[in-house]
Amino acid sequence: MRSYRPGSGPRSVAAALLAVSLAACGGGTGAGAGGAGGSGAGDPYFPRSGNGGYDVLHYALDLSYDPRARRLEGAATITARATRDLTAFNLDLSGLDVGTVTVGGKGARWSRDGQELTVRPRGVLDRDARFRVVVRYSGVPGTVTDPDGSEEGWLRTADGALALGQPVGSMAWFPGNHHPSDKAAYSVAVTVPEGLRVVSNGEPAGEETKEGRTTYRWRTTEPMASYLATVAIGRYEVGRATTRSGLPVYTAVDPEQADASRAVLARLPEVVEWAERTFGPYPFSSAGAVVERPQDVGYALETQNRPVFPGAPDMALLVHEIAHQWYGDSVSPRTWRDMWLNEGFATYAQWLWQEDHGGGSAQRTFDALYAGGYFPDEGSNEALWAFPPAEPPDAASISATPVYWRGAMVLHKVRQTVGDEAFGALLKGWAREHRHGNADTGDFTAYVEESAPDEDFDGIWREWLYGEGRPARP
Repeated sequence: MRSYRPGSGPRSVAAALLAVSLAACGGGTGAGAGGAGGSGAGDPYFPRSGNGGYDVLHYALDLSYDPRARRLEGAATITARATRDLTAFNLDLSGLDVGTVTVGGKGARWSRDGQELTVRPRGVLDRDARFRVVVRYSGVPGTVTDPDGSEEGWLRTADGALALGQPVGSMAWFPGNHHPSDKAAYSVAVTVPEGLRVVSNGEPAGEETKEGRTTYRWRTTEPMASYLATVAIGRYEVGRATTRSGLPVYTAVDPEQADASRAVLARLPEVVEWAERTFGPYPFSSAGAVVERPQDVGYALETQNRPVFPGAPDMALLVHEIAHQWYGDSVSPRTWRDMWLNEGFATYAQWLWQEDHGGGSAQRTFDALYAGGYFPDEGSNEALWAFPPAEPPDAASISATPVYWRGAMVLHKVRQTVGDEAFGALLKGWAREHRHGNADTGDFTAYVEESAPDEDFDGIWREWLYGEGRPARP
């Protein structure tokens, strides 16, 4: 999830929410006429996040933003497949004013209830049928305050705006199925006053200036969870490079951060190449980074293709966010309970980079954490054992210390058990097995056990992954 510098469920819930969705649509349905999709994806921590009854295949977002008025106008064209017969379905959209909604080119009835935009097409959408929804909307996009107090959504910056979405902030700037279990391709067009630049995920797909305004187009062909989508608007110094294999690397840096960022970002191709050797083939068609001013955003985020940094990153933070392209972006969590699969892997990547580049071993880092001598303040050392990484107690805890650091310790215990060579194969195999998909903790433990059938992992899962408090070290 969010990366701060050190020191600084069940699907049945969606069915339970079916009655709420039906009420929002203005009534029930006749026998055999289909029903309403659920108004949630059943996430254990964010039950209203996402929706049931359909699978999004592609988002086409056509946006226009005026930084002075802070006004956003948008048209979202969503191509989806019905996973059941539907008379109504929900989209997540926070704030903003909806103008019109069409389904299959025909006007559709709609209603609002908080973040839920309920759409009722003129006819039944048959199971497995593809359909296209167009939502036109406008207004001043806002921020979403998470349970841990951090802000996401549409963040105003000194010279533009920055859209960040983890875990649920993307609904502040476009309607959609905002849960990591539903990934899709994207095309994004954003029109801004001439002189500003727009950076998004994927690859540039053209730009044009007309009557004092410039439209920038970006395209993402690989599946992407909506929380990883970003739009950065402002004045940026753009850098272009390639890895030795020819992978494009695109960076956009706020001019105030350019000097401080130059040396670290020059090593970005090297970091990607190291990660490919360690984790397997890079899962996307480009890499890169966006560097904003520290006061504009307080955390780094692994937005797909090009992570966002709050000021010039150091090498540890750069490695962490690049590792997320495999673990979190390509292999995405099935629910927000599975965040340790993102953060534990990305944190362990920092330990591996350190090992390979003249720093201390992962074993030394593990020992320091266990002994309580890693973090400079005692509170952080105590927080490490606050809860098991696979079971954060609430939504406010999914980016807390145990998810990152104790999650990495779980991986180190696996490495100790299987040995370095088998562990290296496991890192690559896990990323390959679930490439561009979703996985949960049960998938991971099963994969490890199948990869090393002669080893006993019960103690690791019981004490380190699910156990309360500080495990007794063997």
